[in-house]
Amino acid sequence: MSRILVVSQHYWPENFRVTDLCEGLVAQGIQVDVLCGLPNYPLGKWYEGYRYTGPRRQEHNGVNIIRAGEIPRRGNTGPMIFLNYVSWPLFALFSLPRLRGKYDAVLCYNTSPVLMSFPAILYAKLHRVPLTNYVLDIWPENLYSVLPVKNKVLRSIAQAVSNWHYRRADRLIAMSDSLRRRLAQVSRKPEESIAVIPQYCEDFYAAPADPGELAEKFAGRFNLVFTGNFSPAQSLDTVIEAACIARDKGVDDLHLLLVGDGMSRPALEELVHRRGAEDLVTFWGSVAPTEIPAFCAVADGLVCPLADSPDLGMTVPAKLASYMASGKPVLASITGEGARAVEQADCGFASSASDAQALAENILALRALPAEDRQRLGRNAFAWYQSHYQRSQLLDKLRDFVLEGRQ
Repeated sequence: MSRILVVSQHYWPENFRVTDLCEGLVAQGIQVDVLCGLPNYPLGKWYEGYRYTGPRRQEHNGVNIIRAGEIPRRGNTGPMIFLNYVSWPLFALFSLPRLRGKYDAVLCYNTSPVLMSFPAILYAKLHRVPLTNYVLDIWPENLYSVLPVKNKVLRSIAQAVSNWHYRRADRLIAMSDSLRRRLAQVSRKPEESIAVIPQYCEDFYAAPADPGELAEKFAGRFNLVFTGNFSPAQSLDTVIEAACIARDKGVDDLHLLLVGDGMSRPALEELVHRRGAEDLVTFWGSVAPTEIPAFCAVADGLVCPLADSPDLGMTVPAKLASYMASGKPVLASITGEGARAVEQADCGFASSASDAQALAENILALRALPAEDRQRLGRNAFAWYQSHYQRSQLLDKLRDFVLEGRQ
C-alpha cells in the first residue's frame, strides 16, 4: 500500500480543497498523513475546539492529521499576516520527527505562502523521498496582492526566496499552460517535467440543489452570486462598483449576493455604504461548502473576479470549476487563463480584471438575454465541467504523477 505525506498549512476544518483531495486518495487505498496548521483562516481566530496548544493529532475520514503551531493572522493586518506566513513553516520543522515515516512520496499543496513548502523540502531531502509541489498561488506575485510590497530590495528578496522553493521540488504541478511556462522559467526545469492539472471541484457541486427558502427570499430579482474568500486578490470592490453602475443604468431588479467572509469585508461594507447600495448588495457570511450549491441554484449569473495582475492571470480560480458544475452562466472579471476558459466553454461573458465598467456592461448583456439563452450558457458550463474539471479524472492524474511521475 502506497503512503503519501501531504504538507499544507491549511486543512480541515478550514475550507480548502486539499481536504477532499486527501480523502479521495484514502478512498483509493492510499495511506495519507497531513502535516498542517491550526485552523484560524480566514478571520485569524481559532476555530471552536482549537487553541495554540492543540489538538496536535487528529484523524478525520481516514486521514492522519499532525498539526504544527502557528501565529494566527488575527485582525488580518499586514504584520499579522506576515507573522502567520513565517511562523507555520518554522514550527512545522519541529513536528517533522512526529511523522510516521516510510512515505513513498511527499506532496506540498502550495497555496500562499510559498514558505509552507520548506518543511516538505527538508523532509523529502532528509529521507530521499520525491517531492511534488502543487502550485496553486504563484509567488511572490500573489504576496503583493495581499501585502503591497513596493521596496525593490524586499521584492528581489521575495523573488529569490520563491525561486529557491520551486527549484527544490523534484516535480511541479501547474494549473495551466501559462503557469507551467512561468514555473519552468523560475525553477529551471523543462516544461515537459511539469504537469498541468487544473483544480477539480467536489462532486456535490454538480448535484441538483434545492434552494429552499433562498428562492423565496430573493424571488423577483436578477441575482448575481459570488462565493468564497473576501481578499484583495478577489477584487470584490470591482464587482460592487460594476453592480452599482448596472443599477444606475436601469437594472432596478439587480441583486448582488456575496457569500463568504475574509479580510476585505470591512472595506467592502464601507464601499457599499458609501455607494448607497445596501439594498443592492447582501453580505451573507460564510457557509459550509455543501451549502454553496443552494446559493448557486438561485443565481442568474455567477461572478468570478480576480485582481489585475498578469501573474494572477496564469491561475484558474478554483471556484470557476464549481461554478461551471452548477450549470449557471459565468461572469468572469479576469485577465488570462480563467477568462480563456469561460470564452472557450461559451458559458458566459469575460472582461478584463478590475474593469468595473466592462463588467457592468456584461451584467447588462446577461440581463438582456432571453431565459433560454441563459440556460444554454449554463448547459455549456456544465459540459465544460464534465470534460475538464471532474474529480475522478483529475484525482487519478494527480495520484499517478505524485507517485510515479506519469503524466
